[in-house]
Amino acid sequence: MDLILWRHAEAIDLELVGDDMLRSLTPRGEKQAARMAEWLDRQMPGGAKIWASPALRTEQTARALGRKFKTSPALAPLATVDQLLELTQWPQAKGCVLVVGHQPVLGQAIARLLGLHDSDCAVKKGAVWWLRHRERENGAQTVVVTVQSPEVL
Repeated sequence: MDLILWRHAEAIDLELVGDDMLRSLTPRGEKQAARMAEWLDRQMPGGAKIWASPALRTEQTARALGRKFKTSPALAPLATVDQLLELTQWPQAKGCVLVVGHQPVLGQAIARLLGLHDSDCAVKKGAVWWLRHRERENGAQTVVVTVQSPEVL
C-alpha cells in the first residue's frame, strides 16, 4: 500500500475569518497547491483514493489536483493518527491512498509509521510525504518513497 500525505498549502490567518474551518488558501497557497498537484498527477496511479479534511483550505488544495475526492471528519484539524489510519485502512488497503490534511496529525502519522523517536515530524505547507508499506522475508516495512515541497518543483 502507498500512503501519500499532503499538507494543505498556505492559508490565510485565523484572525481574518474567525473560524478555522473557513480559512482559505492565500494566492501563494494556490500556487503551491497547483505546483504540487501537477507533480502528483504525473506520479499517482489513476485509481488512487483521495481523502481530504472538510476544512476549506484542504478542499481547495485537493481540488487543484482535478480528481474526485471525498472529505471526512476523521481528517479535520483536531483528528488523530488512529482516525487517519483507520480511514485509509493502513496498511491493509490495496493500491494508493492520498490524504490532504493538517499538521500536527500528518507529522505524527509519519513519525509513527517510520518508528521515529520524536512524536511528530515537520511537514511544510503544501508538501507531500509518500510512504509505502511492503512485506519482506523478515517482516513488514514502511519506506519513504519521496518527500516533495512545492518550492523545489
